[in-house]
Amino acid sequence: MLVTREYSTIAEARLALAGRMDRALSLFDRIDWFESLHHHCLASNPLRILQAQEGSNEAWLFLLSPSNDRQSALANWYSFAWAPVYLGDPDPQTQRRLVEVLAAILFKTGRHIDLYPVADSADLLLDAFRRSGWFGVRRPMGGRHVLNLNGRDFAAYWADRPSRLRNQVHRKARSNRFTFEIRHDVTDALWQDYVAVHASSWKQPEPGLSFLRALAEREADAGTLRLGFARLKGQPVATQFWTVENGTALIHKLAHDRAFDGASPGTLLSHAMFAHAIDADKVSHIDYGTGDNAYKTEWMEERQTLYRLDFFNPRFASTWFPAARTAISALVG
Repeated sequence: MLVTREYSTIAEARLALAGRMDRALSLFDRIDWFESLHHHCLASNPLRILQAQEGSNEAWLFLLSPSNDRQSALANWYSFAWAPVYLGDPDPQTQRRLVEVLAAILFKTGRHIDLYPVADSADLLLDAFRRSGWFGVRRPMGGRHVLNLNGRDFAAYWADRPSRLRNQVHRKARSNRFTFEIRHDVTDALWQDYVAVHASSWKQPEPGLSFLRALAEREADAGTLRLGFARLKGQPVATQFWTVENGTALIHKLAHDRAFDGASPGTLLSHAMFAHAIDADKVSHIDYGTGDNAYKTEWMEERQTLYRLDFFNPRFASTWFPAARTAISALVG
């Protein structure tokens, strides 16, 4: 028997899950991730959380719901990808059927749903929502860069890097004045070092520092945090925030003090972080997250396209023009 339920708070969903959406899943599929992201970054947005269950198989959709007729993915720039969360072991056909049922529920009142960033689940979502009556448009919007080691150690991986990168690291290492550390913990002092480097970098002020601090503490408690620093006489000049779990390393944030651009502390720290992840943590996969920054192509070997999916309910005349405009935008690209 197929059962559907709906929740308006993370607390309600957590109670219903009874621990089923914990560390057995990847970071971006955990209830902790959605709860923290909403609390620290998106708290002004009401939630609409849908569950479809058939035997031991479940599908969950975590959505923001600024109005009854408009929903979007519970995700932002910290999310590497958004997708339905599956529990049990549903095959692709069952996954599609469960999502189709949830899409049909949303179709009763919804007018427009936008989902981003979507990666591998784009085809399934498009099919399931269209079968439920939605008019769907898929548009590529950026990508994420990933690396599959395929059994290589760091030496073999490094030998495959572009000569420009290898020569840069070799040249800067000869005059290196920095010390490097990779911490598995986070303290007030370490976090202040992280914040200080980011403030001195080329990046815009970090809008979600409380979210990142909570993530760092949670992952440190689990032993998965890798907080890296390059220092000059104790002063932090570059930093990187990684997590490592289940054979996968995720690169969440990186920054360096612009005053040290010429010495490339960020590049040298990356060399140390990759070496540690590959040879010490024995990861098989590294994910550089969203964004098509040119430097990522030197460290990574594959690019995955990220999509925005827009679904419009054709029963409402108010959706016809935006649906047509969005479809034309996708065609001219």
